Amino acid sequence: MSKAIEVRGVSKEYFRGVHHRHTRFSELLTDWGRGFIGGKPRNNVARREIEPFWALKDVSFTIEQGQVVGIIGRNGSGKSTLLKIIARITAPTTGEVILNGRTGTLLEVGTGFHPELSGRENVFLNGAILGMSRSEIARKFDEIVDFSGVEPFIDTPVKRYSSGMQTRLAFSVAAHLDPEVLIIDEVLAVGDAEFQKKCLGKMKDVTSTGRTVVFVSHSMTTVTSLCNQCVFLEHGEIRAHGPSHKIVDLYFSDGAGSGPALGFGEEAARPGNDIVQLCGARVVNSKLEGVETIRRDEIVGIEMTFEVLRDGHRLVPNFHLFLQDQYAFVSSPPDSNEVLARGTYRSRMWIPPRFLNNGSFVVGVAVSSTAPVTIHFFEQDALRFHVIDDLFDASRNDYIQEFPGVVRPDLQWDVAQEK
Repeated sequence: MSKAIEVRGVSKEYFRGVHHRHTRFSELLTDWGRGFIGGKPRNNVARREIEPFWALKDVSFTIEQGQVVGIIGRNGSGKSTLLKIIARITAPTTGEVILNGRTGTLLEVGTGFHPELSGRENVFLNGAILGMSRSEIARKFDEIVDFSGVEPFIDTPVKRYSSGMQTRLAFSVAAHLDPEVLIIDEVLAVGDAEFQKKCLGKMKDVTSTGRTVVFVSHSMTTVTSLCNQCVFLEHGEIRAHGPSHKIVDLYFSDGAGSGPALGFGEEAARPGNDIVQLCGARVVNSKLEGVETIRRDEIVGIEMTFEVLRDGHRLVPNFHLFLQDQYAFVSSPPDSNEVLARGTYRSRMWIPPRFLNNGSFVVGVAVSSTAPVTIHFFEQDALRFHVIDDLFDASRNDYIQEFPGVVRPDLQWDVAQEK
């Protein structure tokens, strides 16, 4: 497979702070006066505030032709800087980027548009920049305008467009003029909800035609729905690069404080008392593999291992599920009135597919008993896992916004006209 993009040792240096220069004679006199009375000129103070920092540091990776690659990372990690360098909008301080094929970009509102030219003229200008002939652009023109929804204003100078109109037209041009490499920053942040739905459908079409796509997104649902590969940036460096689901797992687990498994090596460190103690817990998939991320249409299991140290107690294992500090539910076995003998037990709860909403869930694990009610241990933040939605799931009915709520079960519905 041929290489579409090669990023070789790319670094980018910027400078923090403000370097004041005298732009008016009054400022020069003010600084001269400060120096005369023994004070510090403002210009000298500001100069010391400037310091270099590296937005990117020795970034290298290769994207094969036809791959759809997401670039993720927290704010300030260097994502947008990297895209601008790949798109040749910004030059790297060191290193190089090699692009093979015509490249279309949509990084910021109006990027590549001339404000004095009309929408029509900018469509042809952008196509020419991509290396397309006038006849090629003309064949796509009606489709581009229709998709963008700005037809009544197509002969109006772009400087009079709203930011939303500019972005709609820019995305439409980038997606329809058949670039071999398409570079996009936050594709689903384009326009209103209706247009975002159109963008998602177009992106699905683009990614299925063998074109190379690179885009930045803060939506892990978008990344896992569209991308087969992912680059995780952290403080300007590549933290990881690989299959999207594995990289998204790492992104979610980074600094989370708890993960998909919890274990206690020494007996003295186990939560509990002289009756029962927690040995460990984990989140599993249908193959009993430990997981951190699960798709919404997959079953997910919560598992706990505990040791009963004394006979004669009716012990009830229970799991508590939270989503962003909302109490989702607590669950225990339906036949939980059994006296447990001494020994080690494993208790597992299965959450059915398409029951939970997408989001980051925290699991509390506990064992209690009744008559009297006693909590032997309760680890409230024992586990963490993430439910990822599929933006192309038919149950969404083309709705691509976030659904409210902790759970999102598929329920039985009847809709019938009254006679």
